[in-house]
Amino acid sequence: MSEAVVLLSGGMDSATAAYEAKEKGYEIAALHTSYGQRTEGKEYECAQWLAEDLDAADFLHIETDHLSAIGGSSLTDESMAVGDATDEEEIPDTYVPFRNANLLSMAVSYAEARGAEAIYIGAHSEDFAGYPDCRPAFFEAFQDVVDTGTKPETEISIEVPYVEDSKTEIAARGLDLGVPYEHTWSCYREEAPACGTCDSCTYRKEAFERAGSEDPISYAE
Repeated sequence: MSEAVVLLSGGMDSATAAYEAKEKGYEIAALHTSYGQRTEGKEYECAQWLAEDLDAADFLHIETDHLSAIGGSSLTDESMAVGDATDEEEIPDTYVPFRNANLLSMAVSYAEARGAEAIYIGAHSEDFAGYPDCRPAFFEAFQDVVDTGTKPETEISIEVPYVEDSKTEIAARGLDLGVPYEHTWSCYREEAPACGTCDSCTYRKEAFERAGSEDPISYAE
């Protein structure tokens, strides 16, 4: 069976991508990273549960503090407050500078060492405005980096199945796939209950509502 490395954060997007890869016939090698984010304990717990449910061939947890040491994001810097959701199209304070390049670099190393054929990441279209490392052009460029910087015989494709989809479409697809969303976590602020007002909580709740379903996790607001 072909293997895919999945960047499994424990959130709903990465979980859906993991079950998508499983549906496509891949055996899963899950990569979870803790980089000093506020909810890293809860995210790790969710990622472990999901990897077990997926019967993953491997679960690699990497702890790295360099993104936290660099700073520049309210996710990793306790002196910065995590803002509530807004409709403004600007880079939010939760943007972690060049995070996806860091995570994908680790995933490529992991995939090449294991002989995996693909890397799945759950980025989606509604991230474009706020997160420049979620844009299709970024992933296309990173594919060129992978092709150039790995062994000649190595073939690893960067798969971003929802890069043109909305959060609502991800929720709908995950419901069809039977993703256990009660074991995912999206809140930027708290490990329990979810705050309900940060960007991530707000977009998640709206996605489930528009998909005609109820979010199975609890919210403070």
